[in-house]
Amino acid sequence: MANQTAKYTITVTLIMCLVASILVAGSAVMLRPYQVANKALDFKKNVLKVAGIFDENQTVDAQFEKIQVKIVDLESGKFTDVISDVEKFDQIASSKKPDLSIKLNPNEDIAKLITREKYAKVFLVNDENGLSKVILPVRGKGLWSTMSGFIALDKDLNTVLGFGFYSHGETPGLGGEVDNPKWKTIWIGKKIYSSSGEVKVGVIKGHVDDATPKKEYKVDGLSGATLTSNGVSNLIKYWMGDAGFKLFLTNLKNGEA
Repeated sequence: MANQTAKYTITVTLIMCLVASILVAGSAVMLRPYQVANKALDFKKNVLKVAGIFDENQTVDAQFEKIQVKIVDLESGKFTDVISDVEKFDQIASSKKPDLSIKLNPNEDIAKLITREKYAKVFLVNDENGLSKVILPVRGKGLWSTMSGFIALDKDLNTVLGFGFYSHGETPGLGGEVDNPKWKTIWIGKKIYSSSGEVKVGVIKGHVDDATPKKEYKVDGLSGATLTSNGVSNLIKYWMGDAGFKLFLTNLKNGEA
């Protein structure tokens, strides 16, 4: 009798586990399209926000129609049509594919990417006078995570109009302050390049005030988060430098992109 009871219990348990597994797997499959759609929508929203043109009273897709999305060959610094489906192109995923990426020299990999994609998705905003702003994707290692975000540049391709991350795993209250709206606002108006073309902008230790030398290139450090602050500086230096978007920005400015 005891054996029969044990068999019954085990059988019922196994059946319940099997049914639960089928339900969970089925739900995951059914919800997958919605998850993909929501992820794409959130991505667009972050582009709009960093560009300073997001309006909560309008749909994201309607607002995103103002933005021209293009693919840039980072080697040549020019637009390319090598990627057929621009909207679905996943830049970060491509950095893990051998045919779409390059392995970085550790001595030059200041953003700690290990591999870097060959092609990047950029976002252009135009007005009646032509190019108004450019939004570029950036990412790099902080203390605990890879921080992924965007930087928006004015039509001079040197003045910051917006900066922020849409994904990171830094410590809440410390490195996680990269999400603080006040800190992100500090970036607005900062200059990326010196007159000689060197990437100068970066996060310093301490506070920037009117007496700070060359304050136009400096951003307040994150209190208690030196490694995250350094990570932000390094990823900006990398992506705005020769290995990142510098050649593209030069070509764009000269009308040669």
